[in-house]
Amino acid sequence: MSGTSVDGVDAALVDVQTDSVQLIGTASCKYPASVRSRLLELNTHPTVTLAELSELDHLVAVSFIEATTSLLKNCHTDASKITAIGSHGQTIFHSPDTQPATTMQIGDNSLIATRLGIDTIGDFRRADIAAGGQGAPLMPAFHQAFFGGDKLRFVLNLGGIANITTLGAETVSGFDTGPANTLLDAWIFKTLAKPCDINGQWARAGKVDSELLQRLLADEYFAQPAPKSTGTDYFNLQWLENHLALEVDANNIQTTLTELTARTVADAIIDCTIRHARHKTSNTEVLVCGGGAHNAYLIERLEHCLPDHVIHPTTHYGLDSDFAEAMGFAWLAYRYLQQLPGNLPTVTGASASVVLGGRYVGNMLQ
Repeated sequence: MSGTSVDGVDAALVDVQTDSVQLIGTASCKYPASVRSRLLELNTHPTVTLAELSELDHLVAVSFIEATTSLLKNCHTDASKITAIGSHGQTIFHSPDTQPATTMQIGDNSLIATRLGIDTIGDFRRADIAAGGQGAPLMPAFHQAFFGGDKLRFVLNLGGIANITTLGAETVSGFDTGPANTLLDAWIFKTLAKPCDINGQWARAGKVDSELLQRLLADEYFAQPAPKSTGTDYFNLQWLENHLALEVDANNIQTTLTELTARTVADAIIDCTIRHARHKTSNTEVLVCGGGAHNAYLIERLEHCLPDHVIHPTTHYGLDSDFAEAMGFAWLAYRYLQQLPGNLPTVTGASASVVLGGRYVGNMLQ
């Protein structure tokens, strides 16, 4: 799995049974700096030649192969023992509300399957879009399978984009709330040449600019009803700079962006809690995963904005917060092999539950 933060590839070795998902081991592989910069450039300027697109498709696959190779080595496991790889690829464009609706993930699945000799399941999102859905988020079905139960609680993924899953209501629901790490990472890199704001230390040192925050919150995406999804092709550095009409201290911008994430996530969770009020118990839980789970200042702001909720990392309940999505795509690969649906129409807006993905046969070359 490589998400909207574009910081590298997370790989998880997972034992999936009908009624259980067990993490065996993990590995991470950073993208080469040149590849990451080219992928990030596509977020702001989504124009590329066919030659460049083909090269990036190859280079992303190479990083996925390296991550998988490291994973097998870490786990002392031979490729012959692996049933399949679930490869999400790298999203470079996501536009589910246009005509035609479309999404694009790169990372040559044929190359992955051939180099590793392992059947690879990929291209998970387009089947849902073909059925009229958003193609995202896809993790709520996995969250339901992993956590289950009828207790109202939320799973919050803080990747480049933030998304929530509501569990324990009449139906499972979920949607992208807006930016999480993508703007924070982009701004600190532009300003201080640092890849991320570790623990939110820089944001903590500044102050929220209320005027800027209100301009950001006024974006029409936040008021749209679910189902909805978004990506870094929308929420990116250009989007931020379009709102910087007045001179604002750089440190305060980082603080304001952190507040934007906390406020939009909290607003979405509070709204869902109210709509499912008859299920509500005191101290409704929010289970957090993704890179943002390590941002101490962001978590503090979430706790401030959600005083009636209790926030825990998903690790608290056995789902590794750093590898939750990688595990989820292993689970989706299992669903494909069983020819079982992988989407939830109540989440994506699709007209039906459908099997997600396609199979690329792992013909190991001799």
